[in-house]
Amino acid sequence: MDIDCLPFKKTGYFSKLICDYLAEESQLSPFYNNFPHLENFKLQIAEKKVSFPIANRKVLQTALKRQYSNHKVSKSTKQHIAALVNENTFTVVTGHQLNLFTGPLYFLYKIISTINLCKNLKQQYPEQHFVPVYWMATEDHDFEEINYFNFKGKKIQWNKKAAGAVGHLSTAGLEELEATYSNLLGNSTNAKALKELFKGAYLNHTNLTEATRYLAHALFGEYGLVIVDGDDADLKRLLIPYAKKDILNQTAHKAVSETIENLQGLPTDYGVQVNPREINYFYLAESVRERILERDGDYFVNDTTIKFSKEELLQELEAHPERFSPNVIARPLYQEVILPNLCYIGGGGELAYWLELRSAFVAMKVPFPMLLLRNSALVITPKQKEKLHQLNVSLEDIFLKQNTLINKKIRQVSNIDIDFTPQKTVLEEQFELLYDLASQTDKSFLGAVKAQEVKQKKGLDHLEKRLLRAQKRKLADHVSRLAELQNELFPGKSLQERNLNFSELYLEYGEALLPMLFEALDPLKQEFVILTTV
Repeated sequence: MDIDCLPFKKTGYFSKLICDYLAEESQLSPFYNNFPHLENFKLQIAEKKVSFPIANRKVLQTALKRQYSNHKVSKSTKQHIAALVNENTFTVVTGHQLNLFTGPLYFLYKIISTINLCKNLKQQYPEQHFVPVYWMATEDHDFEEINYFNFKGKKIQWNKKAAGAVGHLSTAGLEELEATYSNLLGNSTNAKALKELFKGAYLNHTNLTEATRYLAHALFGEYGLVIVDGDDADLKRLLIPYAKKDILNQTAHKAVSETIENLQGLPTDYGVQVNPREINYFYLAESVRERILERDGDYFVNDTTIKFSKEELLQELEAHPERFSPNVIARPLYQEVILPNLCYIGGGGELAYWLELRSAFVAMKVPFPMLLLRNSALVITPKQKEKLHQLNVSLEDIFLKQNTLINKKIRQVSNIDIDFTPQKTVLEEQFELLYDLASQTDKSFLGAVKAQEVKQKKGLDHLEKRLLRAQKRKLADHVSRLAELQNELFPGKSLQERNLNFSELYLEYGEALLPMLFEALDPLKQEFVILTTV
């Protein structure tokens, strides 16, 4: 395989905030801790080591053993869980929703980035131990975001009424969806493996949390991935002191609001990713995950009849911490409270909201983790590679907007010159003479000369566009092939990784897929990867 790289900035798919962060622009330095260079992990290790108590490690290990109790666990994962009580063991974390059958392809890239970074760290710091962690977003309630995946241009969707935390959802009824997906897969060896994986996850487990744990472990267990479910009473008990500060003192709201104000005061307008609330916790019960609101000293659960006084709320928090679910602002803090974590690996949108949070961590006296942009990749099959060669399209060209790409290639392949730049140059030379003549006779004539120049240049532009359209019609087959190929590589005019499900690539590559991706994705290189297979 061939591995090429492109700066994220040149792809046109990453925000200015993320590109500036990767460039380590000085104006963003107040919003993160240590930048994720390999040598900077030494500082992060020292900071986390002195702040993370052994008692928390023991709670974490016990919780993980319980969470894995109904699963067959790989040797590597068992070793990593056992190592978590050691003060020289640290984690690298990525998080993701419980998307049906992993959802978009970048689910794999997140986890591979995390595992590969742990390998890099072990080589650099052999006296330490590093554990890759996937944090399941089991308490999320946005079912519509996770109830489908795309396969061969079709939306494989799980239709059911859902409320509350998605991790609690029963998998009953997925047999029908499995049959639909199975018919689309065909009967190749790779298709049969995918069918067994889907059945093993969703037909052999009763809820979405356990199904996702099985699926992620089946894919990455041999690499030692540890899967954490934050919807756990013992783990949330460690969060109680921080939840009190958020709920009673609005600590996170004040800190993050100030950070957002500081971000908005920068010369570059980066926009706001998420806004904090006065209380950044939901109340979690059967089929309920609703915001906690404060009015006149009492606390209410939104859209329910549940109400607490201040004393009752604190009693509920102490007795049932599992009923308090952190939102997008509080969840990162929860993660760092219960894990000996060094680095969070996420997509551009995730890192954008993490950059709003450092002040809240400082206020809560919890070390802020390093932030690393996950690997992104475009996988090009041998057939697609041949088409690119036939159409003489470079790897950089394929990231152009479709109309720009087509115009560029039509100009290149056309048997006539569609570029009127020489004619414009001649026109400008002629008007220079007119400007000179006007300045010598009547200077009021200069405006008329300028207007005529603009008019004639516009005329040439119009003729050039008409000629280009005519050539597009003449070369319609070439245009169609270009558009079709780019649509294959960028389905829905978006990055492949945001649309395709991994199963499409698995049909092509089978068991070779994951080793191929592990070899290609270097988390510290921080460039977009173009992987061309042969």
